[in-house]
Amino acid sequence: MSIIISVPLHSTGGLTPRFVAYPVDLRDDGGGEEEEEEKKKKKKRRRTSKKTRLTWSAYLCFWPDLFPADFQTSPTPSNEQRASPAHLHRQLSFFPFDASRQRGGQTHSVAMAARSLPRSLSRQLAFVRPYGTVQSSIPKPVATASSPAAVAPSPTSSLPAALQDAVAASAPRTSWTREEITQIYQTPLNQLTFAAAAVHRNFHDPAAIQMCTLMNIKTGGCSEDCSYCSQSSRYDTGLKATKLSSVDSVLEAARIAKENGSTRFCMGAAWRDMRGRKSNLKNIKAMVSGVREMGMEVCVTLGMIDGEQAKELKEAGLTAYNHNVDTSREFYPSIITTRSYDERIQTLGHVRDAGINVCSGGILGLGEEDSDRVGLIHTVATLPAHPESFPVNALVPIKGTPLGNRKMIEFDKLLRTVATARIVLPATIVRLAAGRISLTEEQQVTCFMSGANAIFTGERMLTTDCTGWDEDKKMFDKWGYYPMKSFERGEYKGIAEKQSSSVSDVVAEPAQPAAAPAS
Repeated sequence: MSIIISVPLHSTGGLTPRFVAYPVDLRDDGGGEEEEEEKKKKKKRRRTSKKTRLTWSAYLCFWPDLFPADFQTSPTPSNEQRASPAHLHRQLSFFPFDASRQRGGQTHSVAMAARSLPRSLSRQLAFVRPYGTVQSSIPKPVATASSPAAVAPSPTSSLPAALQDAVAASAPRTSWTREEITQIYQTPLNQLTFAAAAVHRNFHDPAAIQMCTLMNIKTGGCSEDCSYCSQSSRYDTGLKATKLSSVDSVLEAARIAKENGSTRFCMGAAWRDMRGRKSNLKNIKAMVSGVREMGMEVCVTLGMIDGEQAKELKEAGLTAYNHNVDTSREFYPSIITTRSYDERIQTLGHVRDAGINVCSGGILGLGEEDSDRVGLIHTVATLPAHPESFPVNALVPIKGTPLGNRKMIEFDKLLRTVATARIVLPATIVRLAAGRISLTEEQQVTCFMSGANAIFTGERMLTTDCTGWDEDKKMFDKWGYYPMKSFERGEYKGIAEKQSSSVSDVVAEPAQPAAAPAS
């Protein structure tokens, strides 16, 4: 029985190796008698194995970082190579075996990054239908004196240079151009998500997901005209305005969130800014201190704040401040007119200057174009320092708002935005925020595999429904994810080599703007 395997002829660098297809015989030569004896001894086990059905096509991929230029003498990859970030399947515990094939008088040895196949599986592979395109679409190697095997031009050459550079980078940068981000965003989705996964594994633990819980501590009555928001006093959404919640009720909600596994507690208040709200600020500071004493990260979103207010929140123990830029600078005026884009950027500056982590992202599905999603990412990627968190919200249309009749954004566009954000903001936590409840479990996991590593979970978002803790725990258990610890950050080489302090110290004293954040 033979199967077709894809083998890199030589190292090409970048993301996509050159491949050639060879049939490989998986049977043991001369193993007939031994196999007959084994049949008699393991009859029951063989019966059990017959019940197994192969439900996926065996497509064995080999990446150039595991192979030298001369594939004829390819050695078995070392443990260090197998554990490298570029080897995306390192967590699957693959083990090498060798296969060979006579071709043109030469023996080509292949180091296989795959599990050695037992006879029972080899038999079942005989029933897997091979894809003819694997044999017909890949050119056969032609040996020459100067080149062991000549093949068609590498697909790597079609990838934008900006994407290749981003995958190879060991630290974030803030000098992105809009053209570079556009090139990355427009990369074919299968290559884009693969690149995002590579970057994600270089900067973060790919199995760790930050669990955040959001509470609306002051509902409705906002004077702003954000066309997507149910809390604006300008729209008839049926939402009743409330006063600021009591400190005790907020701390009780935080305790429940912690008991259910959340490690970050976020609080939102519906108003334009904090001017003239000294009493409210005092109570919010008490909330911040109380949540922080529980050992949780704490984030607030209170509209625009000045430098002094930011310092007071920092002294109270605030971990992060959320202030989204929502969309691109160009599209922004069609969504909001009561607050300028520059005022949002100015608030982020006050937060950063106070030593508070920045949380800033946007909303997808407002009617924007692809260029606006690129513009959103470009805005935060060119700040003096990348935000520690980048929330990706999918618009939840609210009846009564100007955008109440819009449909949710297509998943491929949301996924493309998540993957691009991960590549351009490599050390930042990318959070699936509003609208996640509308995604299937498989769509959510696809986002996790493409760089998202935080969610909002619990009872509610601000005014819309939220996926609950129990559902998320089941999803984590099924797919192999686990909650990120409080103050845990995905470190990368540039920070890990320079800092020896604890993660808590890093969070308490963020790096200077010139340095890259530890997300």
